[in-house]
Amino acid sequence: MENKTVSILSTRPLDADTLQNLPDNFQIDIVSFIETKNIVDAFIEQEIITTAEQKQTIVFTSMNAAEAVVAILQKNKLQPDWKIFCLGNSTKAILLNIFNESNIQSRGKNALDLANSIIEQSIQLVVFFCGNIRRDELPETLAAKGVEVKEVVVYETIETKKSIDKTYNGILFFSPSAVRSFFSNNRVATNTVLFAIGNTTAAEIKNFSANTIQTANESAKELLLNQAIHYFQSYNHTSVNQK
Repeated sequence: MENKTVSILSTRPLDADTLQNLPDNFQIDIVSFIETKNIVDAFIEQEIITTAEQKQTIVFTSMNAAEAVVAILQKNKLQPDWKIFCLGNSTKAILLNIFNESNIQSRGKNALDLANSIIEQSIQLVVFFCGNIRRDELPETLAAKGVEVKEVVVYETIETKKSIDKTYNGILFFSPSAVRSFFSNNRVATNTVLFAIGNTTAAEIKNFSANTIQTANESAKELLLNQAIHYFQSYNHTSVNQK
């Protein structure tokens, strides 16, 4: 496999640090199939400010939510005394622009892992900053154990339907909404391997394709790319040709 080019499509942006160690025989295209839009208006801003004035347990499962909230806190020169549970290195890095390492109580591998960490600490109420299309695992798991979840929507996800005229060895999917957006205009070759950031995204892929699915058990973009690299390096797959 080392002498053959492996072509990968990422359906959301990857940062330069993630891409710098890409093996020479791997070629990656990045095409976003969703966009996010900050929807913090005066009402939501006041909600964030009011929450910042209290000792609260806060949950972030998205870097977009973290960016929206941190922007308001910086604008109003606030540094809340929050206990924070979050997913992913990128989300944590954004939060550390204003919070201390000690504020970050847990950085779970996935939403279920994060929910269980909250339950283990006998927390009764969390404020969940999220998008308009958020996954169900965390709030449903918490609610089932009697944890009250106050959701504050700070961004919205918009599907950007695009057509792809190329065949790939692998495609990386990071959310169910990106899966729906991609398959609304595209099909995949039967030997294209589909990589999903978690079980919810994998389940959405199955609604559109019977192709091989590899699922990451951690919600981190760099880990999904690493999984794809390892997959193609470990097995003697035949490269697909570009159309």
